[in-house]
Amino acid sequence: MLTAAICTIGDEILIGQIVDTNSSHISRALNSIGVKVRYMNSFGDERSEIISNLDQALSQNDIVIVTGGLGPTKDDITKSALAELYGSTGFYQDEAQFEIVKRIVTRRGIELSDLNRAQASVPQGSIVIPNQLGTAPCIVFRFPEERYPHRPTLYSLPGVPFEAIGLLPDVISDIKSHYQLADIHHKTLVTFGIPESTLAKQIEPWEDALPEDIKLAYLPNPIVGVRLRLSTYGGVKDEEIRRIDTEFEKLREMLGDAIYGEGEDTLQIVIGKHLKNKGMTLSAAESCTGGKIASLLTSVAGASQYFYGSVTSYDNSIKENILGVPHEIIAQHGAVSRECVEAMAKGVNRIMNTNFAVATSGIAGPGGGSPEKPVGTAWLAVAYHDKTTGKDEVISKKVAFNSSREVNIDRFASNALNLLRLYLESH
Repeated sequence: MLTAAICTIGDEILIGQIVDTNSSHISRALNSIGVKVRYMNSFGDERSEIISNLDQALSQNDIVIVTGGLGPTKDDITKSALAELYGSTGFYQDEAQFEIVKRIVTRRGIELSDLNRAQASVPQGSIVIPNQLGTAPCIVFRFPEERYPHRPTLYSLPGVPFEAIGLLPDVISDIKSHYQLADIHHKTLVTFGIPESTLAKQIEPWEDALPEDIKLAYLPNPIVGVRLRLSTYGGVKDEEIRRIDTEFEKLREMLGDAIYGEGEDTLQIVIGKHLKNKGMTLSAAESCTGGKIASLLTSVAGASQYFYGSVTSYDNSIKENILGVPHEIIAQHGAVSRECVEAMAKGVNRIMNTNFAVATSGIAGPGGGSPEKPVGTAWLAVAYHDKTTGKDEVISKKVAFNSSREVNIDRFASNALNLLRLYLESH
């Protein structure tokens, strides 16, 4: 099986000034064609560091993909370091990329400078994949067998994410045309409501009984839940998929409604499908989540078919005057209570004339907690109104977490959506 290393160059990554998002996109693209990524590596803008790290990566892998360090400024030394690593004796101007450079600077209304012109200059012996979205191309180096025990290829991409991602299809096409690829087969089930450690213990007998060549990965996320991914490497596609499906059927029997989807499914996607299938509508009343639920729901294309809107009732006056929560409820039980959140859900359902409503009220932190209601406590509610019979139902749930404010908000929102998901699946 082909192996790859993904390398990022730039002091700005090492000091935390920017977040490397390129590597995850590249890794997924390589994985999809049967290339196994062995590791990811980041290093700074030092010539010796660039050369030594890339030399090691090339000695260990068939493919090395590098991002960063190809800008027009004089402090970008990656190109000359790559030339030294490859053994280039000079540079040449790639005409296809130069035409793109001229078009871009003309469109921006700036003068073509020597720095812009240099973007199309690449080391002798390298091959260019033109970058239609920017001035720096993808530079490809194919190393001879006498240099390493194998014949690795290095792809140097610009660090700007939309440019690097835009070049990926051409890079993948180039890899396909130069290498014999094996198949990697993945399937993912998505769970919610069981913490990762508890889930691992619960399915331990099943995991221990997996065939040795089927690998399990846990992929936790506070908003999505825990994804469980099974993978096989090589083999006949239909047979490998059948084997993975057989194992997942065993898992479905163990976990029941904790499993809510497959692949890239999220709670908001699954909820949207349920609502569209039922021809029903949804609204939200949010306090501690501050609009997070509305943001998640509207991240799904077509959400306007079923999601009407949200009231961010952060202040108690909004709970009372807009949502119609009786003053006595807040005075007697507080805003973070079953009584308040149920009244919020029923109130937004009424004013937006929807079938379903979800509501949250809690203490995200870091301040505002008490011994009775510590930081991380929230009440969640789902209300249902049958427009035919006039029947109303409401359910609620208390949750408690011990995370940062940001993670608490994510968990409040996702648990509220999961409460709604379970209600929709049971009715």
